[in-house]
Amino acid sequence: MNLNQILEPVQEELAVFEERFKEALSGESSFIWEISQHLLENHGKRLRPACTLLVSKALGEKSAKGVETAVALELIHTATLLHDDVIDQSPTRRGEMTVSYKWSNLVSVLMGDYLFAKAFKTLVGINSPQIMQTISEATERVSIGQLNEIKEFKNFALAEEEYLKIISDKTASLFAAACESGCILNDSDENKISGFKTYGQNFGMAFQIVDDLLDLIGNQEITGKEIGTDLREGKVTLPLIYSLQKEAPEKRKKILRYLENGYSDSSFEKVVSFIQEKGGTVYSHQKAAEFGQNALKAIQFLPGSTYNKSLKDLVTFALNRDK
Repeated sequence: MNLNQILEPVQEELAVFEERFKEALSGESSFIWEISQHLLENHGKRLRPACTLLVSKALGEKSAKGVETAVALELIHTATLLHDDVIDQSPTRRGEMTVSYKWSNLVSVLMGDYLFAKAFKTLVGINSPQIMQTISEATERVSIGQLNEIKEFKNFALAEEEYLKIISDKTASLFAAACESGCILNDSDENKISGFKTYGQNFGMAFQIVDDLLDLIGNQEITGKEIGTDLREGKVTLPLIYSLQKEAPEKRKKILRYLENGYSDSSFEKVVSFIQEKGGTVYSHQKAAEFGQNALKAIQFLPGSTYNKSLKDLVTFALNRDK
């Protein structure tokens, strides 16, 4: 089942979201409009808005503010990507030029700041202190995760626990906030709020681990991103962490020389082969699947519905995706 089929139950809501997101991106500046058009033409999967809308619908959609909440979350997510592309010095995202490459790092940073401002302006309009707190805390965690990821660049002694904390903050926190917010808008039951937050958190963990796997073994034509980009930048991810831990000290030194001093395409292939031989890819798939199962368990309380099914199918999509 592809993503469009999974999100079919909220296609109408997502169409309204797209219109509101387009409005939120706009500004009085013609330059902002130009950058916004570039972002709109090269957008992602809209998974965070979809999570908010699916949770909202699964609970009967008692509030009409689900779309506005989804807009705020996607503005924040897009802002973090603009900053991320500067940090990573990425020329492309999803096969197209990044804002930082098309214009400049300065433009990308300032456009990201603009989107953060628009996001919190949107949140003020929702008039929910609980939603504001949830999304503000998630945004803080995203920043912490990005800073810690930078701090640990080329730290090949990074522990699995530390890696998981980084991706929990950087990626999973916003998914958790998206699901939690969808519940807060429609149901004040603390157990349900906690359940959806747990679902989003674990879904986000699974999603990021698979993302890190795709950097090593994905198809560049499908992902729209050069394979090995993260590894070449010095990001230490779970497949490598596990494999280095399993290698004997003397052999590990040889791999570390490739990693620490930069390497050619042939050297990169040797690193990937090493990771596969040591079971790093298999282990990472298993770890992602564990988080996926935790996500499913967290929403067992939900009665059967097309929206509940879509939330479950999203987990399968996250684990099996190729881009």
